[in-house]
Amino acid sequence: MTSTRRILIVEDDSRAAALLSDFLHSQGYATSVVMNGLHVEPEVRRAEPALVLLDVGLPGLDGLEVCHQLRRFSSVPIIMVSGRVEEIDRTLGLEVGADDYVCKPFSPREIAARIKALLRRAEGRLAGATVLHGFRIDEGSRRIACDEQWLPLTPQEYRLLRRLLSRPGHVFSREDLADASDVSPNASFRAVDSHVKNLRRKIEAVRPDGCGIVSVYGAGYRFEPLQMEASATAG
Repeated sequence: MTSTRRILIVEDDSRAAALLSDFLHSQGYATSVVMNGLHVEPEVRRAEPALVLLDVGLPGLDGLEVCHQLRRFSSVPIIMVSGRVEEIDRTLGLEVGADDYVCKPFSPREIAARIKALLRRAEGRLAGATVLHGFRIDEGSRRIACDEQWLPLTPQEYRLLRRLLSRPGHVFSREDLADASDVSPNASFRAVDSHVKNLRRKIEAVRPDGCGIVSVYGAGYRFEPLQMEASATAG
């Protein structure tokens, strides 16, 4: 429901942030406000908002760099807000990973309408994604959801998990997974181990009863759906 969705407002003008927050509250959203670009990443990691309203002109770290920073680990929908009207600024915002771009001045109703449309679009992608063993895979946006929550995967983690999910029970060598996840040929296979460690942590944050990624000593890794794990344990 709308009332459970939290919008993170990143705006250094306290009056503008308060007005926007009040209006979004009236539309049924919860809100948080951050006023410094350096504080955005920690807040997104902590609160996992449904959407981020990100002003371009921020102290500490500008909005373009913040957006680029967020896209390294999160697929949260981002609407960039700016007083700059030049086409180059709009293009840069979209190139670093923003989903939409709004120029000031704007009305709170316009922002609310864009938020609603963007959340609906994100939910539509989730509903239409391929389902494999309890995971939803959106090939178009290269995202994977676990228990209806998008996992904050890096591109390499996405490719690695996609490969593991494609053949449950099959043992993939580290070399196989390095090729699948596009790990640099000069990197040690320990890089694969590091990606798997991060995948386990991210999945278990959503699904504490197990991530399904199993280590096979001396061989590599395989994915076991939870029901398969339970049967093996019972046997």
